[in-house]
Amino acid sequence: MTYMRTFTGKWITNKDFYDLKPINVFHKAEEPFEYTPREEIQNKHILFRCEFTLDDINGTKIFISADDYYKLYINGKFVSMGPCPGYNFEYYYNEIDISDFVTVGKNTIAVHTYYQGLINRAWVSGDERHGLIFDIENNDKVILSSCESVKCKYHTGFSSLGLLGYQTAFRECYDAGCDEAGFEKEDFDDSDWDKSYIKTYDDYTLVPQPVKPLVVYNKKPVISERKDNKIFLDFGQEMVGYLTFKAKGKKGSKITLHFSEELNDDGSPRYELRCNCIYEEEMILSGKEDILNQYDYKAFRYAEIIFDEGTEIDNDSIEFIVRHYPYEEKVFNIKDEKLAPIVKLCLASVKYGTQEVYMDCPTREKGQYICDCGLIGLSHIVATGDNAMFKKFLYNIASSDFICKGLMTEAPCSHMQEIADYSLQFSFFVWKYYEMTGDKETLKDMLPVCEGVWEYFKKYETKEGLIESVTEKWNMVDWPKNLRDDYDFPIEKPIGPGLHNVINAFYIGLLVYIDKIYDELGIDKKTDAESKKKAFINAFYNKDTHLYNDSESSTHSAIHSNVLPLLFDIIPDDECKGNILNMIDEKRLTKCNFFMGAFMLFALQKEGEKELLYNIITDERAWVNMLKEGATTTFEAWGKEQKWNTSLCHPVGAIPLIFLDDIN
Repeated sequence: MTYMRTFTGKWITNKDFYDLKPINVFHKAEEPFEYTPREEIQNKHILFRCEFTLDDINGTKIFISADDYYKLYINGKFVSMGPCPGYNFEYYYNEIDISDFVTVGKNTIAVHTYYQGLINRAWVSGDERHGLIFDIENNDKVILSSCESVKCKYHTGFSSLGLLGYQTAFRECYDAGCDEAGFEKEDFDDSDWDKSYIKTYDDYTLVPQPVKPLVVYNKKPVISERKDNKIFLDFGQEMVGYLTFKAKGKKGSKITLHFSEELNDDGSPRYELRCNCIYEEEMILSGKEDILNQYDYKAFRYAEIIFDEGTEIDNDSIEFIVRHYPYEEKVFNIKDEKLAPIVKLCLASVKYGTQEVYMDCPTREKGQYICDCGLIGLSHIVATGDNAMFKKFLYNIASSDFICKGLMTEAPCSHMQEIADYSLQFSFFVWKYYEMTGDKETLKDMLPVCEGVWEYFKKYETKEGLIESVTEKWNMVDWPKNLRDDYDFPIEKPIGPGLHNVINAFYIGLLVYIDKIYDELGIDKKTDAESKKKAFINAFYNKDTHLYNDSESSTHSAIHSNVLPLLFDIIPDDECKGNILNMIDEKRLTKCNFFMGAFMLFALQKEGEKELLYNIITDERAWVNMLKEGATTTFEAWGKEQKWNTSLCHPVGAIPLIFLDDIN
């Protein structure tokens, strides 16, 4: 994470962006922040082209980055895309061997860059930073670099049909008749293009991307049915990427595109998704043979192509361009008939939910959340044995401490959200990563970050050492509200006065895992976790029921108030432990969602309760119910109707993979 290449190339952009001063979009979530990104520079597709010659193709590499994103073509062929999102002080570049794409003699490089300009969870955007930088090397000698002589032009073929999700993306209309169609081809005429402009404000520190670029490949539909002017497509599996096909029709004719995760009652794609995304887009024909060229990705299984009479769609050309992080799945020998389909479902979720970052969902938000993505990451390591993405995830979240020592909920991005529960879980995920990898250097690097979280929350301590009124961050407990088992402390924003259970249990958990890190690194220090456990028992333990109450003034015991004490060893007597296990066996996952359910499973794993662990994971009301409802990737809740905006591709649901050794 510390090596820095010295680029010969300069950050280049066009005449509209080169002199824009970067906007600081970072702030505490609850602080007033008066800034609205300028619409006139949003959703801008900016193209670059230049030529270079080679005497020898071997050992040809490109080092490249762009803000927000690039797609790279060499001699008309797609090569790669990136980079992973990053803050400007640690911005990623890719190193790509392009020997297989170049020829002896003249070569053409074409790059399609994008500045989205929205404040959301997917990008570090809205900050008025756009640019491209690259060096091409041949046998370790720089032969071409980004500079003013690189030709540049707006791509006028992309326009917006409105916003998706929580301002996550623009719905695309692609005009195949635009002047820039085919810009990547070697013989494209760019004689009227403008020159590039070197950015006035270059405030990036570039670091090598620590994970591989995404893999991209095409898949044919499992079902393709044509009726009148519609083609219905089923790809058999929800995946992430783009639709492509060839079409020919009258110039200006429109093709309407629908994408969905599920079907309506009449069998048509439900393109108004449950998760508040309207997956309706368009293509405008040029009058010649055209290829659908979409830029931003989405998650879908079904698609529908609706076209005018006289338009021809080449059925053989219809494909799903799939994209995800390189994925080499381990061999799993699952003989149990109930468990096998659950494991298959979870593996698909991890595969397609791991893009440039671990994603809460590749539809509505595309965000790398601490809790969601920590759990996805542990599942991903089990599935593949690859820990590079999880390591990057930890450093990404840790980097957000420049905004708040208590960490931001998602990172890196320009949307500012803070969930107290998630920040307090950070040391847990650091430790779990270490348990699975033995990576002591990362453990050392993350310790000061964990201590910073502790330092942040100390300001909310009572004289007994518990915390209350953490008003700067949302106290979530679980999500959605209807899966909190009637937790009776009012979870408002900002939280009101008084001690409540879950945030204090997570606070103790933060310290428990800091102590584990101290011990593992041989550091002669201890937190005050043990004294806080005593204070927790005094505040929340009900001696009559031998269970924990939801708050200091409550007599109600939600499952959320009892799972965490079991996990973090806050157990005053054997009867308490037995009662908590009985409660878990009775309620299972019916009263909580993944965000507490995962910690329930970790607690059972710690206690060696393998039979109960198996029974909960194979319970008819959890993953089995998703499968009954047609899931090919895990849902955001146990059923489609449990949440008003349920994503049907929510990879946090892959958590059974973490416990395979205990239940298989």
